[in-house]
Formats: sequence, structure tokens, C-alpha cells
Amino acid sequence: MKVVLLEDVKGLGSAGDVCEVSPGYATNFLYKKKLAMPLSKDALNEVTTRQRAEKAKAEKAKEQAEAWGNQLKGRIFTLTLKGGAEGKLYGAVTAMDVAQLLAEEGFTVDKRHIQFKEAVKTTGLHDLTVRLHADVQVPIVLNVVATKA
Repeated sequence: MKVVLLEDVKGLGSAGDVCEVSPGYATNFLYKKKLAMPLSKDALNEVTTRQRAEKAKAEKAKEQAEAWGNQLKGRIFTLTLKGGAEGKLYGAVTAMDVAQLLAEEGFTVDKRHIQFKEAVKTTGLHDLTVRLHADVQVPIVLNVVATKA
């Protein structure tokens, strides 16, 4: 029985592929999980339309990430935290702190996409990398300022 895959199936193929499978596998697994459709012109058209839409969405997301990257590149962000004498902080700067700082500036970035070169436990300038997209990584500078507790 020939089917058109709607999504990637491990060991079988990727979305849009036409595969030959047993009727039981198709009806009991692939169709129930909405991973495939029976082979027809309509099914092929639906898969190609879906792939075009996903490609356009991915291109738009990359363009947005590149635009944000151009705005972030070369900027210095100032973060104020509680600290003690000699420029040491009470604790360390976390990715969540940086994500909140970027959100206040109008850039929504997931905290998991912020990469530190080293742990930030002192005041001063520190280099970070923000991954806005799989292909777009932007270096930023974080200026950490301590306030007396």
C-alpha cells in the first residue's frame, strides 16, 4: 500500500515522501497518528502546500532574527544587581536575568538561547552570545553594575 508521509517517521522517511508500507501498519499506526495519508493527487497537493507554507514561515523567522541581530550587534546592556565590596556580586548573573533585560528593551529571547563564555560573578563588561535563530548568533556586551545591599 502506498502512502504519502505528512511528517517525518523514523525508519520510514521524511514528510512528503511516498512510501510502500503494509496495510496494517498504515491503518493501525500511520493513519491513526496522522503521520500519513493514502497516496492520491489531493494528498500530494496538500503535502506540497504545507511544505511551502512551512518554508515561507521559516524564511520569515530568519529575516526577523537577522533584523533583531542587526539591532543587537554592538550594543551594551547594563544590568544592576546586588553586590558587595571589590566588585563581587551576591550570586551570579543568570540567563533569566539577561532574558528579562532584553525583554525590557523589546527583544523576546528564550533564556536557553543565551550563552555565557564564562560565569559572570563580578561587575564590569562581559561578552555573551544570543542565538536568535539556528543560523543567527549575535555577540552582545553585558555591563554588570553592583548596588550596595
